Amino acid sequence: MNDVKIAIVGAGFSGMGAAIKLQQNGFEDFLILDRGSDFGGTWRDNTYPGAACDVPSHLYSYSFELNPNWSRSFSKQAEIHAYINAVAEKNELHRRTKFGVEVTNAVWNETDNRWIVDITHPETGASQVRAEILIGAIGPLCEPRLPDVTGIADFEGEIFHSARWNHDVDLTGKRVAVIGTGASAIQIIPELAPKIGHMDVYQRTAPWVLPRADREYTGLEHWLFRNVPGVQRLSRTGIYLAHELVSYGLTHRPNVLRPAHAAGKANIRRGISDAVKRDKVTPKFKVGCKRILLSNTYYPALGQDNVDVITDGIDHVTPTGIVTKDGVTREVDAIVVATGFHVTDSPGFEHIVGKDGDSLAQSWAKSGMKAYKGSMIHGFPNLFLMVGPATGLGHTSMVFMIESQLNYLVDFLKTAQRNDITRTEVRAEDEKVYNKSIQKTLSTSVWENGGCASWYKDEFGNITTLWPGFTFNYRKATKNFDIAAYDTTRVTATADAKS
Repeated sequence: MNDVKIAIVGAGFSGMGAAIKLQQNGFEDFLILDRGSDFGGTWRDNTYPGAACDVPSHLYSYSFELNPNWSRSFSKQAEIHAYINAVAEKNELHRRTKFGVEVTNAVWNETDNRWIVDITHPETGASQVRAEILIGAIGPLCEPRLPDVTGIADFEGEIFHSARWNHDVDLTGKRVAVIGTGASAIQIIPELAPKIGHMDVYQRTAPWVLPRADREYTGLEHWLFRNVPGVQRLSRTGIYLAHELVSYGLTHRPNVLRPAHAAGKANIRRGISDAVKRDKVTPKFKVGCKRILLSNTYYPALGQDNVDVITDGIDHVTPTGIVTKDGVTREVDAIVVATGFHVTDSPGFEHIVGKDGDSLAQSWAKSGMKAYKGSMIHGFPNLFLMVGPATGLGHTSMVFMIESQLNYLVDFLKTAQRNDITRTEVRAEDEKVYNKSIQKTLSTSVWENGGCASWYKDEFGNITTLWPGFTFNYRKATKNFDIAAYDTTRVTATADAKS
């Protein structure tokens, strides 16, 4: 059994960021656990054609590890993955990381004030890690969601999820079905359309797709970023402030986003000439109610003669094709599943078990997903969840939110160290009041009043995934660890004393 002060589950942006900040602040006794072969998380796993970020490069990177060498304003997957691994190597994270291990369970031991983490490795088998503090950095985009469609398991052609792309399959000239029209699909479809024989795009809800201001950086810009102090940080700040303006419309005044509505309509007109297709892909809800997507190539791809947009729901899948609810059968050679991820119902939540024997999944099933400042959860002592409930964004970089959480994490650890605290659990009432204030702020938002149904809202009617408003308010709220909101156990000269 391995004993460590801190166990970090996940080696993506949030897990890596946690490890780096721990090192920078003198917390050296930690271990990163990840099932993959290197760092990167979603940017390691998603290698589908056209994979790229929809947040500008300078903003979608650590503020403490700026990269002057981004090739373009919106980076592609391979470049982001390379950046992440370069940062990991610079900070020597490999020496404190175990790759290829699956975390099968993490259970809080109330007697020992420890997390018992069960892991398995294909070569070394099962083992355990005991940790005083568990940092859950599993990420919301790590578990692919497959559609619940009758017969899909019996399909005899090629079938794979966008996050598990099979690069050994050549789709040239084939009949391909793409299920889904979300963030991954709008990048995949333009890459496939020119080379396949025919494509059927199965759309449940048309998304808003706005123009993407993507371009290559010039040699002069690269020189300035590398050699003139402050230029890149100034560029990053400008991008950040411009994106923050959008949050006002999303949270408080959806009508402010009318220019975005007009831009989306114009994007459709430029890309598709066929009136029937135009009508099919025109959203019927307000901009921002579902995730705003960016692309200059999606609509032109749908406008091609060899691409059909299917809006009749899928009834079932046969061994050779897809049957829609109107009874039409469309034969296909391959199915690309681009139906997103288990975000609010991640299987990982079933394997984190708190003090009362309930898993996170069981606890949240009772009253909905909730956490205090998106990080700590009543019933789960010494668990710090990265990118937890009410930290998601619809307008800017999640890296900003991650770094805000890391400020809170570091101050939590320093507070515990300074006061000899061995056990920390957020009080139920503080967690309740905090989340009630989040829902109150969200009551005026486009996610509540935009005319759409989305996974942002749970079965209890709460918007559990998104942060309301400006991200600098979250940065302010997580600047210092507010110990008054927590029950703690301290080490004394004689025995533990609860405060």
